[in-house]
Amino acid sequence: MSAESGVPTYRGKGGVWHKYNWEDYACQAAFIRDPEAVLDFHEKRRRALDNCLPHAGHELISNLENSHDDVWIITQNIDGMHHRAGSKNIVELHGSAWRLRCDHCEILIDDFNPKNYNSRKCDNDHWLRPDIVWFNDFLIPAITQKADEIISKSDLFISIGTSGVVWPAAGFPQVARSNSATLIEINPEPSEQSNLYDHVYRGKASDMLKAILGNVN
Repeated sequence: MSAESGVPTYRGKGGVWHKYNWEDYACQAAFIRDPEAVLDFHEKRRRALDNCLPHAGHELISNLENSHDDVWIITQNIDGMHHRAGSKNIVELHGSAWRLRCDHCEILIDDFNPKNYNSRKCDNDHWLRPDIVWFNDFLIPAITQKADEIISKSDLFISIGTSGVVWPAAGFPQVARSNSATLIEINPEPSEQSNLYDHVYRGKASDMLKAILGNVN
């Protein structure tokens, strides 16, 4: 979804983890070892995100949410593009690059300054870490449960640009199908689960969403 906005991918061709070792910047062990280096790296990632803008597909989804009840976005992206497009009903499975958290004090802090974090430590002098799911982290059960509950009640499920191999998101199509929802896949290439979908659209997210949602009022 976000690649069209110019957001660098992490695992894809030319992705971030082809240039950097995640063991140095994207795991709790690295943060414990050198929190300043990790935060420097994520500030750099935030500056790159700030140069990107939501595309027409993000806008179409936001408009759909504004005009219809019970439209939800469940995303593995951490870039905040859906928020910037005006969407409100968002479940961020992997967190957000625009939040920090203190695991000692159990607090979350919104931080939208793209150049430098407003603070790198909490009021109790503990290091703040990006509120994103790193390698070797577990997803927060309450968040995955919320996503599962939303999808289990859905009558239309649209998957956009998902490989279908990363769990628990890989199990969401089956959850939607258990409620007899209509399943639509938008993806430039076939995914591991393309056979599960009732309708498949091959192409860019913005073009395919326009074809599907462009005339929805």
